[in-house]
Amino acid sequence: MLRIAEQWHQSDRGRQRQGNEDNYFVRSPLFVVADGMGGAQAGEVASQMAVESFDRGLPDGAPAEGLAHIVEDANRRIHERSQSDAQRAGMGTTVTAAYVGEGEVTIAHVGDSRAYLLRDGDLIRLTRDHSLVGELVARGKLTEEQAETHPQRSVITRALGPEPDVQVDVQAYQARGGDRFLLCSDGLTSMIPEARVKEILEGSESLADAGRDLIAAANDAGGRDNITVLLFRLEDVPAPAGAKAGETSEVDAVGEHQGAATMTLPAVSEAEAPPKRPAEPIAEEPPPAPPPRKRRRRKVPGALLALLTAVAIVGAALWTASRAVYFVGVDDESQVVTIYRGVPYELPLGIELYGTYYPSGVRFAQVPAARRTTFTDHKLRSKDDAEDLVRQLERGDIE
Repeated sequence: MLRIAEQWHQSDRGRQRQGNEDNYFVRSPLFVVADGMGGAQAGEVASQMAVESFDRGLPDGAPAEGLAHIVEDANRRIHERSQSDAQRAGMGTTVTAAYVGEGEVTIAHVGDSRAYLLRDGDLIRLTRDHSLVGELVARGKLTEEQAETHPQRSVITRALGPEPDVQVDVQAYQARGGDRFLLCSDGLTSMIPEARVKEILEGSESLADAGRDLIAAANDAGGRDNITVLLFRLEDVPAPAGAKAGETSEVDAVGEHQGAATMTLPAVSEAEAPPKRPAEPIAEEPPPAPPPRKRRRRKVPGALLALLTAVAIVGAALWTASRAVYFVGVDDESQVVTIYRGVPYELPLGIELYGTYYPSGVRFAQVPAARRTTFTDHKLRSKDDAEDLVRQLERGDIE
């Protein structure tokens, strides 16, 4: 039978967010990560409600049915809260949960957080993103490489909260000793490619080292979102006498926890707990700078000067043109259909050629599936055309 030999978990705010809307729950053999959305702390509330739904454990019966039941119940409660509390209107969350059984691991999933398995040198993604880009990949319209840099990769099409009912993906996977599992929010996978995730997992001596290095890598790449990482490793052990079918042997382990839901974990001794480390490395004092040296002035070559002048002229023309056009898209953070002024392009150094003009009152998940591409194709429109389209959506005239 399987035993959880090692585990580690931590949540990090990232480098650009003011708060942490991620939450997680760990009580072996159950692991859950949730990534909230909605802004004004509504996302934090939704993700906390999701993970707290697992506090009583799985009901009697098959793990797959139990996980689906918990997620569906959490969705109902989050939706009711968003309808009754004006400050929480439109809130939602992803959820990815893993339950370790006697010989298999069962995954329940909604949204774009992910679960991975590292086995024999292969990193296997166990979940499918419920996102606009994920759907395009599934249809063969985008490659995985294109999806990693797509401007709408954060637009999700399924979450807990927006609708009274939700479809939950549930799958059981045969597991074996040596398997390492990763559950994470998209703050990790949106910042570093899977190849880098695999490299870090394979090159680390412990799950604690791997987890810290994964979070550090996401922050080094920009840390645009909250980052949550849950890791656990399995090993095979003989079934104890009298063990019931489906029972999992556990070892207590404690990981670091920041900015997530309060959890009650099994007590451990000092010797059993992995050493605590700060979430972010403390930079060392830089050595004193050497005295400046006198430099000879160099002339800029004429060809380079001409090129820079041309780039400046083109950039100015693009900026001027961007003030006269509009397009409709989806806000990455709030998932609300939004009118933008400008052109849907980004220059080097993060210079955007567009800005928010009007955020609608409609979440992308509420848009009829057959019409979603109308609001994500980034077609350039006049101001009146863009406003007419969004107002039709708000009135419910688009089917």
